[in-house]
Amino acid sequence: MQAVEVKTLLEAKLPGTQVEVEGEGCNFQLNLISDELAGMSPVKRQQQIYAHLNDWISNGSIHAVTMKFFSCAAWAERS
Repeated sequence: MQAVEVKTLLEAKLPGTQVEVEGEGCNFQLNLISDELAGMSPVKRQQQIYAHLNDWISNGSIHAVTMKFFSCAAWAERS
């Protein structure tokens, strides 16, 4: 599993969300930039992401995922 595959999948499934992925193999750190996701509860945000990754987690292609969520404004302030 490559980081670009995770990025491509999530950006296709979550329109309006910018995804930055670090890691390789089966361990990934996701930075998800979306006003919509940032406005959800932490549990709801994670459920949204895991819903799209569960097949890869189940078959072992992805072992560990850590996520950080940012609004567009908060992400821009970091740069």
